[in-house]
Amino acid sequence: MSEAPAKVALVGAGIMGSAIATRLIETSQAVTVFDLDKAKVAALAAKGAAAAASVTEAVRANDFVILSLNHADIVRSVVFGDGGVAIAASPEKLLIDMSSIDPADTAQMAKKLAAETGMKWVDCPLSGGVPGALAGRLTVMAGGETADFERARTVMQHLCANYTLMGPSGAGQTTKLINQLFCAVQFQAVAEAVKLAEAGGVDPKAIPAALKGGRADSSIMQEFMAKFAARDFSPTGRIDNMLKDLDSLQSFALKTKTPLPMTGQLVEIHRLLCAAGLGPKDSAEMMRLLDGKIG
Repeated sequence: MSEAPAKVALVGAGIMGSAIATRLIETSQAVTVFDLDKAKVAALAAKGAAAAASVTEAVRANDFVILSLNHADIVRSVVFGDGGVAIAASPEKLLIDMSSIDPADTAQMAKKLAAETGMKWVDCPLSGGVPGALAGRLTVMAGGETADFERARTVMQHLCANYTLMGPSGAGQTTKLINQLFCAVQFQAVAEAVKLAEAGGVDPKAIPAALKGGRADSSIMQEFMAKFAARDFSPTGRIDNMLKDLDSLQSFALKTKTPLPMTGQLVEIHRLLCAAGLGPKDSAEMMRLLDGKIG
């Protein structure tokens, strides 16, 4: 007998949220969507999702609630604000936060939701972007209680190739900060390597194949070096979202007195790109800075 579809409410139909919802629809899960942008909701409804008039309505009708939102203040408002998750929450429901937010904020909100409503919270920030979501190949680093982590697998099995419990509430978000540190360093390295290759008369698009399997190899180099070299600015991820994560990383480092000198440089590079109006743009826009076309 086939497994019954999971009943999932998704709040936040941005680039990632829409990809997550699309994948769940394509794997025959029962998906209800809420977003303030009605056009985004309509696009997912056309694929088979149900549209909710409010967050509370979406939560009331479903067993799992996925959040895909930009920062902790929005998450807090969606969960505890008027018309929010907490109004329809119950111990039978599970919140899966796939946003990337501060670990301490996550732990505090998870504790508050459980104390007030009995509804548990698993932080499930992701890596793999839109392509990973659509293919069900995301890497998700989770924080929460083991039983809740396993319950969330009912949904995560359709989205993830790698789903790992890292520790208690907030541990997934801490791991995501580490992931973003690696990503930011590698994006900057790819941009600089492209410029160096061009200056030396080497085709930068040939570099990934030449270095494949060596110590310098990485999925970011393989996926993005040709894109950066071509000055292909098509969207795969926003610079301002990376800056948000780097700011969170730096804040966490300050709280824990952890020295991260390279992170400071990356924060300022991303802040410069945002100040130049490139915040909503793709990370490939780093090439404009190195090409001398910013500032």
